[in-house]
Amino acid sequence: MLSPAVHCNNGRMGRLLLRLLINAVALWLTTLILNPHLTIQPYDKGPVAFILTLLLVAAIFGIVNAIIGGIVRIVALPLYILTLGLISLIVNGLLLLLAAWLSGLGGFGLHVENFGWGVLGALVLGILAWLIGVLLRPFTGVKK
Repeated sequence: MLSPAVHCNNGRMGRLLLRLLINAVALWLTTLILNPHLTIQPYDKGPVAFILTLLLVAAIFGIVNAIIGGIVRIVALPLYILTLGLISLIVNGLLLLLAAWLSGLGGFGLHVENFGWGVLGALVLGILAWLIGVLLRPFTGVKK
């Protein structure tokens, strides 16, 4: 029998892992669509290394987006209002470039050609992650 401490998160860990998998699949599809400009370089040869690299890069992007993205969005709130939210394209592109830089420190991870491809990559990644989330919503029991 499981202890009560295991059940205290009410499925939050499951939702976190699901979001990680959704973002990893969306990242993989984004690199397929924008292939020569956004690429994933795995840490080793083989499909397992590629999948683990995707999961690691998705986790890095999620952490960067949650921590630094949250701070930037609060500080840049007047710019969001002034540009009617279009500044979010620039912010998300910069966050993707930061995640690519952080993942590249180990010699593997996401590689983005330049800032323009970072902005386009962030846009495609956001759309694909949203679409996959919408498609999986009936199976997860999450209602919105």
